[in-house]
Amino acid sequence: MKNSLYPSQISHYCRRVTASIRQILLLRIVLSLCLIFLSGCQGIAQKDDGVIHLTLWQAINPPSNRDVFQKLVDKFNQTHPHIQVESIFLAQPQLPKILTAVVGNVPPDILAFYPQITGQLADLRAIIPLEDWLEKLPLKSEIRPNLLEELQLDGHLWSAPLYTSNIGIFYRPKLFEAAGITQTPKTWEELRQVAKKLTIDRNGDKRPEQYGIILPLGKGEWIVFSWFPFLLSAGGEVLTNNRPDLTNAGALKALQFWQELLKDGSAMLSSPERGYEEDAFIAGRVAMQITGPWTYITKSKVDYDAFTIPANVGQATVTGGGNLYVMKTTPARQEAALKFLEYVLSEEFQKEWSIGTGFLPINFKAAQSEAYQQFINQKPWLKVFMKQIPLAGARPIIAGYSRLSDSLGRAIEATLLGESPEKALKIAQERLELIWDSK
Repeated sequence: MKNSLYPSQISHYCRRVTASIRQILLLRIVLSLCLIFLSGCQGIAQKDDGVIHLTLWQAINPPSNRDVFQKLVDKFNQTHPHIQVESIFLAQPQLPKILTAVVGNVPPDILAFYPQITGQLADLRAIIPLEDWLEKLPLKSEIRPNLLEELQLDGHLWSAPLYTSNIGIFYRPKLFEAAGITQTPKTWEELRQVAKKLTIDRNGDKRPEQYGIILPLGKGEWIVFSWFPFLLSAGGEVLTNNRPDLTNAGALKALQFWQELLKDGSAMLSSPERGYEEDAFIAGRVAMQITGPWTYITKSKVDYDAFTIPANVGQATVTGGGNLYVMKTTPARQEAALKFLEYVLSEEFQKEWSIGTGFLPINFKAAQSEAYQQFINQKPWLKVFMKQIPLAGARPIIAGYSRLSDSLGRAIEATLLGESPEKALKIAQERLELIWDSK
């Protein structure tokens, strides 16, 4: 008897085949969409016109700063007909998109981002070192050397600075005058006493209507960034021989100082993870705020000025910068990308960018130019941040920085909520040692 299939078996078999075909088609569609998305962002498809078309990913905010950047990119494209750069804005969350493109082998040609992802990109071999290229550039002597030192890891320079800035303290001059304060504080103890004088409980309910200073609450990067100048001023550190070191005397002293401001009753805490907001400052509920020259305070109608971070062991602040990576693609594309980086480092670019955005120029000639000097004379508070550039330290750019920052942020938050600084740092150190030892 010949083998045969019953109608029900045939129907079942057909359904299985149809389902398999559908799965294959669906997989093909998903893969195609992924490739379209990544290729669209990266712009890897080349036009056959003899021109190298580069894609640049950036997360520049606010939109007005992106407009300034785009105008400068357009200028480059006009003067470099054989290299055309397309600037693409990355919305949140940016880092997963960047890492997905790198792992998928469809990166942009140039990436403008913050330097704390350097270690991750270097470990993935996604970026090229720039020290040999920079050594041959005539304009290297025009670039602030400490900004280049901050971008070095394992003996290589992995990126070039796009802009720089740093943290200081903004204050309300009228509130200082009303409290009889004639000079801005120069030391931590002076800052503590000034904050006390500026804290006012008008109705006696032990809930001040005006606080001396606002401290950022949370465990995210903003709180770590804001606290870092105090760490550096106290001679503290977070790494020793590329291993976490959070229980040192400087770190302890910096955390104790923030806690003392709270215990004095002269500091208010921001909403969780909202320490960058300036509403309380603008409304007059606080007289001082830790922030940088990018602040919206400068666009408000209230009176304001700024002073340098008061000193403990020494005077210090922390760099808040953006930088440019050349992604590993092909020699021709990398060479074209380096041409754009040379343009970004130039006096022309840095002068127009800094005047247009308020960020600080990384090029000496741009800073000394007549146009920039006229600009800064109209905004004298900017001189405070220019003065601090040589004093600025940097957060680490190692591959494990995100874990380090997370543990440090948790320690700062715990301290502000009442935990002893010693215990908070000890717990953070133990957590990090487990992570490092498991690598």
